[in-house]
Amino acid sequence: KLIKDIAMKQYALIILFCFLSYASYAQDMASLFAGMPDRYLPQLESAWRKDLIDLYSSGKTARLENMISGYSELKMLTTDYLLLQTTERSTLEMKLLPLVNNTYIICAVSTVYAPTPDSRVLFFSPEWEVLEVGDMFVPPAADWFLKEDADRESDAYPDAVSRLDMELIHYRLDPESLKLTAVYTTSEYLSKEDREKVAPYLKTEPKVYIWEKYRFKE
Repeated sequence: KLIKDIAMKQYALIILFCFLSYASYAQDMASLFAGMPDRYLPQLESAWRKDLIDLYSSGKTARLENMISGYSELKMLTTDYLLLQTTERSTLEMKLLPLVNNTYIICAVSTVYAPTPDSRVLFFSPEWEVLEVGDMFVPPAADWFLKEDADRESDAYPDAVSRLDMELIHYRLDPESLKLTAVYTTSEYLSKEDREKVAPYLKTEPKVYIWEKYRFKE
């Protein structure tokens, strides 16, 4: 009976070790990227993503032709961060964000350069289930990027800000920290003359968020 009990305990430890190893593996950026559902990245199916990972890991240029007759390049890959040039005019950044119970969620920032950069922020579980963005991140209002000390009573002010008729924001994840930066890019699509008119009323610094426990905070 003693030998049987010891064998059962050893078996249980083996099962636990395998589970923990799988959990750790499943929350590594490379394996998450390889297992990403094709619907989220239709131009680069899973087998090609694995090839990019292998090329990058071997120190070679990780660049392959994608399914839309262009090229995709894996530019940076760490255990918790990824930067992918998905097409000539778009990128994908992903970062693993820790939760309080030693698990992670995925923050994905997709940016399109048309040519002014504009981004979309999404969140996923490690199983690639879409999570509610509002629970973890509140996008900045366009007014945040206007200077507080701007002369809003001047005759030039309403004419200048009326030219900001779109809301374009370039979000960037930090590879080495839990920081998300929001850069207001609306003025970049304006003509040179219009940019000069709005420049006196716009902040030059970005809005910075820091991940704390379960959400991005200002």
